Amino acid sequence: MRSVLCIEDDPDTAQEIMAELSRVGFQVEWVNDGARGLARGLSGEFEAITLDRMLPGLDGLAVVTALRAAGVRTPVLMISAMSDVDERIRGLRAGGDDYLVKPFACEEMATRIEVLLRRNTDSLERETLLQVADLSLDLLSREVCCADQRIALPATEFRLLEFLMRNANAVVTRALIFESVWGYHFDPGTKLIDVHLTRLRRRLESLGCRPVITNLRGSGFKLVTDIA
Repeated sequence: MRSVLCIEDDPDTAQEIMAELSRVGFQVEWVNDGARGLARGLSGEFEAITLDRMLPGLDGLAVVTALRAAGVRTPVLMISAMSDVDERIRGLRAGGDDYLVKPFACEEMATRIEVLLRRNTDSLERETLLQVADLSLDLLSREVCCADQRIALPATEFRLLEFLMRNANAVVTRALIFESVWGYHFDPGTKLIDVHLTRLRRRLESLGCRPVITNLRGSGFKLVTDIA
């Protein structure tokens, strides 16, 4: 079973994290202070770490900095009530792989862990063809194929479709799309995603593809394959 280390001093938040990650198939170990969290993280026993930014004694920045200095490359999702951009940048520069602001949706937290793990696997780096239902995406030729028809996508739409295919049938938030496709760790407050998704939908519809991109208002987007 995949294992995650949860370093969090607030018992309620820790219980929420453990419950959600356990629900989607992870084994979770919880420690409630930075020093013990660092010791467990240094063991290399975990596939991912959720790390609270503000911890008693050794804080989250110190923990992730020490992990990276020791050569530990375990993906780290930093979680904090400190939401301003400068704090997010500090966390990422210290060695965090992603940053989630409290309060958060547990489903998004689990999805972010899944995304970090996929980024971190050698199999993902070797993968050259994605297949979702009757839609395929070739990472080498950068072509999309469906029902024996092929089209070449512009770079941004290609990255967007790749991200949606890797997370097929899962809800992905705007923030997660901005981070994964555009590299923004904040929502710039534009219609950027909507414009590109509209274009992408039209291209897929022209191929007669079964997967459909849906907009779940207030939640995010989903590439749906189980269409009745």
